Amino acid sequence: MKILITGAGTGFGRLTGIELASRGHDIMAGVISSEEAGDFRHHDRITPIVLDITKKEDRERAAQFVPDVLVNNAGVSQLGPLALMPMERARDVFEINVFGTLAMTQACLPAMLERGSGRILFVSSIAGVSAGAMAGPYAMSKHAMQAMGASFREELEPQGIDVLLANPGAFATGFNDRMFDTLSEWLTGPDEETYRPFIQSLSDAVTVDQMDPKDAAKQLADLCEAERTKLINPIPPGLF
Repeated sequence: MKILITGAGTGFGRLTGIELASRGHDIMAGVISSEEAGDFRHHDRITPIVLDITKKEDRERAAQFVPDVLVNNAGVSQLGPLALMPMERARDVFEINVFGTLAMTQACLPAMLERGSGRILFVSSIAGVSAGAMAGPYAMSKHAMQAMGASFREELEPQGIDVLLANPGAFATGFNDRMFDTLSEWLTGPDEETYRPFIQSLSDAVTVDQMDPKDAAKQLADLCEAERTKLINPIPPGLF
């Protein structure tokens, strides 16, 4: 199969691309920079492409790959108290996780509809089904992705296109750790002191004893290959 993976330069995207290539599939790996593209030079079945899903020209170029499977993996996070969250930061999360993902899906759909087959996998999160303190902006965007996937599944199933969601827990890709780094960019002084207990509690929950991301990559690859799917797929199974 031909599989397009967004956000494939790091984390789940990169590992899933490598896993799928090892299974004999041809991978178009969307990366955010030429530096990330160079990381794939030893993988014959992986073709990197610079892909910012918020840019129309990038989306259109990637869609020319005409994938059998689109893995919507690109995403960002922003932690912080909603009462103080700078609006531009909240909007940035939605611009990538929701609107960019929707636009990327729309770019790939015409070819799938024309041939009457295809699969779209949205890589959501446990935050897509459960929200808590400090994780509001990210959880809000992933809840929106859950709705997107559910709507697409009903709309596209009669036309031969399968749509599903993957909901990983806390895996050691570095993504969760980077979430906390952004807080110091704007949450300082008395505000930081006020919310420090919430920050520490969340950090303990998501950055301690994280799972092996290679296990998640194998499960994501399995979902790409599955004959039959469910809408919501916790990773690992039984997570919620």
